[in-house]
Amino acid sequence: MPKRIPPLTDLQVSKAKAQGKQVTLFDGGGLFVLVTLTGSKLWRFKYRFGGKEKLLSLGSYPEVSIADARGKRTSFRKLLSEGVDPGEVKKAEKLEKIAQVRNAFETVARDWHARFKSQWSEKHAEQILRRLEQDVFPWIGARPIGEIKAPELLTVLRRIEARSLETAFRVKIACGQVFRYAVAEGRADRDPVADLKGALPPVKNKNFAAPTDPTDVASLLRAIDDYKGSYVVKCAMQLAPLLFVRPGELRHAEWSEIDLEAAEWNIPGAKMKMGVPHLVPLPKQAVQILRGLHLLTGHDKYVFPCMRSTHRCMSENAVNAGLRRLGFEKSEITGHGFRAMARTILDEVLQVRPELIEHQLAHQVRDPLGRAYNRTTHLAERRKMMQTWADYLDGLKAGAMVLPLKRVT
Repeated sequence: MPKRIPPLTDLQVSKAKAQGKQVTLFDGGGLFVLVTLTGSKLWRFKYRFGGKEKLLSLGSYPEVSIADARGKRTSFRKLLSEGVDPGEVKKAEKLEKIAQVRNAFETVARDWHARFKSQWSEKHAEQILRRLEQDVFPWIGARPIGEIKAPELLTVLRRIEARSLETAFRVKIACGQVFRYAVAEGRADRDPVADLKGALPPVKNKNFAAPTDPTDVASLLRAIDDYKGSYVVKCAMQLAPLLFVRPGELRHAEWSEIDLEAAEWNIPGAKMKMGVPHLVPLPKQAVQILRGLHLLTGHDKYVFPCMRSTHRCMSENAVNAGLRRLGFEKSEITGHGFRAMARTILDEVLQVRPELIEHQLAHQVRDPLGRAYNRTTHLAERRKMMQTWADYLDGLKAGAMVLPLKRVT
């Protein structure tokens, strides 16, 4: 009859020492403590499966108590009695835990942020991460992203809404981008944000958003230059801040209206909001962009044709969609916002005469007798202004310290 091994006691294990070599303390049933040369006390479970001797690690003492180790031994022996290898079960559980961590909302969100933050301004990237860390991660950060449903996400958003509806919308947009990234990566099946349409009250915006701080403008322009989407849309986004025409005027531009040699764009009155023809002097940077684009779309009617049909101009949402793809929210910049950006900086930073700016914006400007100026009014000064503006934007992108200039006269 085999000799019965007496069970270990806490006193016996706690006082055990290596004594110049590893010491093994048996508890019975395959369970033992290995005392290492450094004094660590490690639980091990030895068993045979499929004719082979195997060994499992159960943690260290006293973090894993004697009672805990014996409980694991009992569950492992039960698996063996059912013909299951406990080592394979433990391996599968470990992989499942890794998958849970990898597919947790916070993990996926941080992966998404790290991948796309180079396309955003530093300030914008910091704002997105801070909102997620403060308003989302504490509530659903540890949840598997594929298990999060619309009602659970709505609870998070309504908690934010109680403080700021605008912030709730911004967080909703960021979460939607995270979910779509997870779907593309195979870490979720669908985007539940799509089910929340109309769940939050609409935000009423009185003005078109636009950055006016030179640092923010520089980040925006550099992001546009790095745009990886449609080349036609990229050119439109590059020209929008340079020419600051209305979005509808830009997308409806036709090659027949543009004279690259004379560096002019003559917009017919039928396309203008006020019904009056408008002349846009083209700075050399705009001419260079248009020459490159002409190689692609010059045989078409429209400068910016629709991708699906060259008989139509591109969608009214194309530029805004491109800005959203770069990570800029509606509250930060819109296609129309480039006009406000130019108006503010030309006046406050470059100190251009307001009437020149208003003429170039195609606003109704009248002389002392009440007569509206025609499209060629102040043309020489406006040419100078447009080139000064384009050079200023280039300076911002290059990181130059651009100082205010004397007013254009």
